[in-house]
Amino acid sequence: MDNIRRLGNKINIPIQPDEERFTGRECPIPECEGYFKVEFGTGLKEENVPCHCPYCGHIALHDHFWTKEQIEYAKSFALRTLTDAIHKDLKKLEFNYKPRGTFGIGVSMKVKQGNAIPIRYYREKKLETEVVCGNCTLRYAIYGVFAFCPDCGQHNSLQILNKNLELVSKMLEIASTTEKDMADHLVRNALEDCISSFDGFGRELCKVYANKASNPDKVEKLSFQNIDKAKNLLNILFGIDLMSGITENEWRTVVSGFQKRHLLSHKMGIIDNEYIQKTDDAEAIVGRKVCISEDEVKRLIEIIHKIACNISEEFKK
Repeated sequence: MDNIRRLGNKINIPIQPDEERFTGRECPIPECEGYFKVEFGTGLKEENVPCHCPYCGHIALHDHFWTKEQIEYAKSFALRTLTDAIHKDLKKLEFNYKPRGTFGIGVSMKVKQGNAIPIRYYREKKLETEVVCGNCTLRYAIYGVFAFCPDCGQHNSLQILNKNLELVSKMLEIASTTEKDMADHLVRNALEDCISSFDGFGRELCKVYANKASNPDKVEKLSFQNIDKAKNLLNILFGIDLMSGITENEWRTVVSGFQKRHLLSHKMGIIDNEYIQKTDDAEAIVGRKVCISEDEVKRLIEIIHKIACNISEEFKK
C-alpha cells in the first residue's frame, strides 16, 4: 500500500485564487453567510491574522471562512485522491497464473476502476465593489459599498466618503472648463452628490455604532439629508456634536449647502420662504432660482470632510 502510505495523515488541497487574484471567503455565522473575497499577500503581514466579516463584523481565524463551494470541492478532491491511491495499490496486487498441463487451472486477478469520482470544481463569484483598505492596504471585494476590512477590521465608511468627494471635486474641475449651461448642471450635480455621499456615510457609521446609541431602534431611521435634524438626533442618540471642530461660519456654509440641495431636489431650485428663514441669505429672492457657485461647493466639500473625520473619531472613543 505504498500510494496510501505516501498520502500520510493529510491531503493537501490547492485552493487557487481567481483571475483577479482574489480568494473567496464566507462568513460562518448562519444569520449572515456573507460572501466576499480577499487578495492574500496584501494587508497585514503577521501570521495567524484573524478574519473579520466585512458585513457583520464577526471575527474568527481564516479557516472558519471557507465557502460552501470550496468545502465541496475539497471533499471531492480528497475522496478522488484517496480512491486513486487505493486503485493504484490494488493494481500492484494483480496476478495471472496460467494453467499448466492438459487439465491445469489458471488463476488471475485484474483490478478495474469504475467511474472516477468527479471533482466538484467551482468559480469565485463576481462582486460589486473592490476596496484597498486605507489602514492596512488589504485588497478585498464585497457586495454593496460599505464594509469592515477583513484584515484589520477598520470600517471603510470614511474611506468611501473621501473617494466620493474626490469624484465630486473632479466633476467641478470639468465644470470649470465647459460652457455655462453644462457647467451649471455639473455644479448642481456636484452639490447633490456631495450631500448624498455624506448622508450615506453618516447613516452607515451610525449603524456600525448603533450599540452605543441611547435608543438603537431609532438609528435605522436616522438621516443626514436634513442637517439640523441630524445634528439634534446625533446629540440625543450618541452625545456627539456635529459642529464639534468647526466654526459658526463653516456651519452656516453647511446649512446653506444642504438647503440649496433641498431646493434642487424638491422645488426645482426655486427659492421659498423656508430657505430664506433657515439660511439668512440676504441675496435670495422668493421665486427666483437659487445660485450655486463652484467655489461654494468646493468649500462645502472641505467642511464635510472635516465633519466626517471629527465624528468618526468621536464614535471610536
